[in-house]
Amino acid sequence: MRRAGFLLALPLVAACVQQGDFGRPAPTAWNSLIDAAGTFAAHERGEPASLFPFTEDERALRDRAWRFLMPARERNAFEAALSNLTRARVLPVGWRLSDPTAYYEAITAGPFRSVVSLYRRLSDDLVADGRLIPAFAETAARVVRADLTRLQSLPFIATLDDRDVRSAAMRVAENRCLIAWVRLETAARSASYRYALEHLLVAAPEDEAVAGERALAFLDARRGLLEPLLPPDAEARCGLVAPEPAAVLVRKG
Repeated sequence: MRRAGFLLALPLVAACVQQGDFGRPAPTAWNSLIDAAGTFAAHERGEPASLFPFTEDERALRDRAWRFLMPARERNAFEAALSNLTRARVLPVGWRLSDPTAYYEAITAGPFRSVVSLYRRLSDDLVADGRLIPAFAETAARVVRADLTRLQSLPFIATLDDRDVRSAAMRVAENRCLIAWVRLETAARSASYRYALEHLLVAAPEDEAVAGERALAFLDARRGLLEPLLPPDAEARCGLVAPEPAAVLVRKG
């Protein structure tokens, strides 16, 4: 009963989460509570979840992932709360379907000064995302290298027990799947931004569409920094997307 009440209260807690600078979460007790609950929930679902303390780079990786795992523009507070619960893994990733129309609906739903202001908002969001990707990619590369060192050292440390080895493996899986998730979400963002740009262009053509197209190209170029960090099938291995169907060989004769 107490656990059920705690889970029911989490959306209210999530709504209080504040964003800090550079697209990172503000270091508040609310954010810490959500993250701790997410680790517990992920463990209960059988997902990779380690109780090892985070390294400085692992913490920075999670902070820098924040912006890309939250909606670029929320349509309402409830959506923001659910997105934060998903970002923290309180809710499973798979429940939230990618919706390329969401960003366009969010920026056009409320009052705005002019269509030009919508184009400029779109360009600002594109450029902001693109500028944050290199720092995330650099941090992710350091984490991947450290994880390789971690795994290579396991056979040579005689004092480790099964729990230590499992926690190390879970942390490596956590890190890799987080990087894969950000790579997936940045691709989805690019698709949603393009949808918004194309629909704005049809609804109200303006010269600012040229700046939007340049900003989109800037973001897509920066997304390329994420590709070599993990194998192409990392998203499928982490359960973020459905695996590609195996090729079926048909024998003639």
